[in-house]
Amino acid sequence: MDAKEISKAVIKRLPRYYRYLGELMEEKVERISSNDLSKKMHVTASQIRQDLNNFGGFGQQGYGYNVKYLYHEIGKILGLDKTYNLIIIGAGNLGQAIANYANFERRGFVAKVGIFDINPVLEGISVRGIEIRMINSLPEFIRENQVEIAILTLPKNKAKEMAKVLIDNGIKAIWNFAHTDLDAPEDVIVENVHLSESLMALSYNLSQYRNEHTEK
Repeated sequence: MDAKEISKAVIKRLPRYYRYLGELMEEKVERISSNDLSKKMHVTASQIRQDLNNFGGFGQQGYGYNVKYLYHEIGKILGLDKTYNLIIIGAGNLGQAIANYANFERRGFVAKVGIFDINPVLEGISVRGIEIRMINSLPEFIRENQVEIAILTLPKNKAKEMAKVLIDNGIKAIWNFAHTDLDAPEDVIVENVHLSESLMALSYNLSQYRNEHTEK
């Protein structure tokens, strides 16, 4: 089936399936039913079956799902059977925290990674074995290392300008943490991440919880 026909809601759930199945593998669970998986995922068993049927379905009636097989198949759907060269633009607190996140390596995302900044004070400082480089060396680094993904952790007023530089130098995917949405050509994929919006959603849910329990 054409991937474009899959809803965004289904695609957003796939990483959760992958994470929970990974946890089941660590617990030495070999197979699981959609009912048991639904309890872990907090979605209905029917929803799980519908989601997976978008990609052909992976279960057997009366047996359920082979955990290891389903884990690897969802990994393929997510493209995690490949490796991706990536760079981080912005070596501030967030950029360094992302560089220190070891779990990326287990997902195939740091075959060759570079960290870049404009602050000369940071040049040469090592973050998890990776030296911070200056922006002026960025185009050459992208070409030599066939970088596909850039993680952008710059301030809002610098993000759009840097995004253009990245795109002009061949970057095909941007994970954007700047507090602004980025527009890009059709052949460049942008995932805008707004941490403040997530915190506001959390605040809303906490406020609703408090109101409900105060009324009681």
